Amino acid sequence: MGPELAAEPDFRDRFRAAVEAARTLSGAFLVPIVDADADAPAPWLATEFTAGLPLRQAVDRHGPLSEPALRVLTDGLARALAALHAAGAVHGEVSPDSVLLTMDGPRITALGIVGATGSPAPSPTDDMFDLGSTVLFAACADEPDTGALPESLREVIGGCLYPEPADRPTAEQLVDYLRRQDLPALGGSWLPPAVTADMAAATAAVGSASAGGGGRGPLPSPPVNAARAGVSRRKLIIGLAGGAAVLGGAAAALAFSGDSSPAPDRRAGGPGSTVRPASPSGVRSTSASSASPSSTDGPESIVLAGPDAAKAWSGAGKHAPTCLEASGHVVMVVTDTATSFLDAATGKSVFPPLNTTNDFGTTSDKYPTAYADGVFYLLCDTPSQSGLLAALDAASGKVKWATKMAQVEPGGGTAAMYMSDYVTVAGNTVYVCGQLLQTSKSFSAKSPSTGYIRAFDAATGKGLWRVKGTDINNVLVPPSGSHLLATSAVPGKKPGRVQMIDAGKKGARGWNVSVPHAAYYFTTGWPLTCYAAGLFVFAGGSGDTLFAVDAATGSERWHQRFDAKNGDTVQIGAPFSSLDGATVYVPVGSDLAALAAADGTLQWVATLDGANDMGGSNMFNAALRISGKSAQCSADTVFATDSAKTLWAIDAATGRARWKYSDPGQPDVGFLWTVGGDHVFIASHLTVTAIAAHGR
Repeated sequence: MGPELAAEPDFRDRFRAAVEAARTLSGAFLVPIVDADADAPAPWLATEFTAGLPLRQAVDRHGPLSEPALRVLTDGLARALAALHAAGAVHGEVSPDSVLLTMDGPRITALGIVGATGSPAPSPTDDMFDLGSTVLFAACADEPDTGALPESLREVIGGCLYPEPADRPTAEQLVDYLRRQDLPALGGSWLPPAVTADMAAATAAVGSASAGGGGRGPLPSPPVNAARAGVSRRKLIIGLAGGAAVLGGAAAALAFSGDSSPAPDRRAGGPGSTVRPASPSGVRSTSASSASPSSTDGPESIVLAGPDAAKAWSGAGKHAPTCLEASGHVVMVVTDTATSFLDAATGKSVFPPLNTTNDFGTTSDKYPTAYADGVFYLLCDTPSQSGLLAALDAASGKVKWATKMAQVEPGGGTAAMYMSDYVTVAGNTVYVCGQLLQTSKSFSAKSPSTGYIRAFDAATGKGLWRVKGTDINNVLVPPSGSHLLATSAVPGKKPGRVQMIDAGKKGARGWNVSVPHAAYYFTTGWPLTCYAAGLFVFAGGSGDTLFAVDAATGSERWHQRFDAKNGDTVQIGAPFSSLDGATVYVPVGSDLAALAAADGTLQWVATLDGANDMGGSNMFNAALRISGKSAQCSADTVFATDSAKTLWAIDAATGRARWKYSDPGQPDVGFLWTVGGDHVFIASHLTVTAIAAHGR
C-alpha cells in the first residue's frame, strides 16, 4: 500500500478495526482473512489460499458466462453478502476484480473495510448495486446491456441496478428469489472447461512457488491494479498478499490504488442503461399538436383493484409449455417435445399432437408464434430438421407447409447465420425477423447488430424477398398494409432512427425519422413501437415522449410528453394498440395511459398499487420490457401483467379492473400467456388455464 495513504490521520486505526470485524465473518462464499499488520510501514493483510481465477480475467479471456454459470455466480455473491450484512458489515468493493471463480462457486474476500480511507461509508444497498454490475459484466463482457442477461435473471438484476437504493432487493431477498425459481440444477462443473484449465494451471504454479519458498508467509507478487472499467467506486489501497491463485502467477498482491476511470454511467437513457423506468405516480401529459389541446392535466388516475378471476377451465400436461398461441376456438401449446392443440372452450385435446418443438420458447426478445386467418405459424424444430417455419391449419391441426429457415449467408470473406427472433403475419405475407449472427473472426462485440426481414407467401411458404442491415432491428409489421417500421441498431452517442420499409417494393427503404437520445429504446428485441389507425407510434425524445407519425409518409400527427409529478425520470415502455386501432395504450412505470390514436388525447390512466414480490414499487411489465408480450388486447379488454406476478383484465372503455389473476406458484421469470377471441390463456409450469375476458 502507498505510504501516503498509510500516513493519513486515523487510517491505521480504521484499518485495524475493519480487519478485526472481518475476522469474525464466515460463509461458504467468503474468503476469510488469516493475518494482517496495521502497524507495518506498508499495512497489509493476507487471506486464506483459494485456488481460482478472478472474474474479470476469466471473462476477458474466455467471454461471457453461460446462463447456468451466471445463476451460480449470482447465488454465491448474494449468499456472501447476506452473511456480511447479517453481521452488520458491508463489503464496499464487490466488482469483477474482487470476485474469485473457484471450482465450488464464486468467492469474495470477507473484507468489509468500508470507510477505511475516510470516504463516505457505503451501505448494503451499494453492495447490491455492485453485485448487479458484476453479474451484468459477466453476462456482457463489454458494453453493459441488461438485454444480455438471461430471462431468469433479467428482472432481479435489473432491480439491483435501480437508481433508488430503497427499491433494490436485499441479499436475502435475492437468495430467496433464486431458490424459488426452482430452475434445473447444473450438472458437472459450473464453469467452462477453458476456465477450469486456467485454474488448474494457476494452482500448479502456486504449488511450485510454495515448494520452493520454504515458508508459510505470503508469497510476493507484483501489484495488480483492480480499479478498471469504472467498477470501483471508492478509493481503497490495501495490499492483499497470499490471497488467491491467479492466472500467470502465484498468490497475488492486489493494490487498490484508487479509481482509474469514472464511475459507471447510471443515468437513464444511455446505451445499455441499467436504470429502470420510474413510476410517474400519476401520469400528466402535455400535447404539442394542432389536433389536440396544447396542455392538459388529464383525468384522475384509477387505482386498479378487482376480484380474483374465475377460471373457465384448467388442465395439466406432462411437459411445461414454452409457447402459447390461440384463436377464438383453438389453443396451440408448444413444448420441448411436441405441439398440441386444445379446445378453447373446454381445454380438451382436439387434434393429434405434432412432433414440432421449440425449446427456447417465448422470451423478452423472441416470440416464435403467430395466428392469422385460421392458420398458426411456428418457428420450430423436428427430430430430423431444425430451423423451420411451419404453417399449421387451426381447423385440423395439420401442417400446411414448412420452410427451412436456418441458413448461412456467405459474402466478402465473412459469414452470417440467420437467427430467427419472431414471426408475424400481415395480409398474404408471413414475415420472419431476427439477427444475422456473425461467424467470422473479424466480428467485434462492439459492432452494431445486423437485423433482417424475410418475407414468405402465406399460402405456400415460398420465399418472396429479404433485406438486412444495421438499420433493420425491432421490426414492426402492422396487421394490414404494406408499410413496415424498422429501428436502427444501438447507435451509441448518435441519434436513433426509425424508418419505413416498403413491403410492396420488396423491402425498399422509405422515409426515416431521427430520434435523439433514443439509445435506451433501440436495442434488439420486441419493438417499442405500435401501429394504430394508419399511424406508427414510438417512444423518443429523452424517453418521455410518444410520437405518432403517418405510416406512409412519416409526417408527425401528434406527440405526447409524459411528466413525473415526483420529479423522477420517466421512461415509456412498449406501447400497444386496441384491435380496432382507435386507442393507444402506453405503460409508464406503475401507470397505464390510454390515448386516442387520432390525436393523442388522454382517455384514462390506470395505476398499480402496492409493491412487487421483491419489495419494490409494483410496475407494469410492459414498462420494464421483460417480456415480448406483456400486454395484449381483446375486443373490449386490456390485459397486462405486473412485477407482482399478477395479470390484470382492464375495461378498455373505463380503465377499471374487471379482474386480476395471481399465481404464487408460477415461475419467477413469469408465466406464458396469450389472448384468443374473448379469452386469455395462461401457462404456469405444467398447467394451462383459461379465463373469460369478462371473468364470467
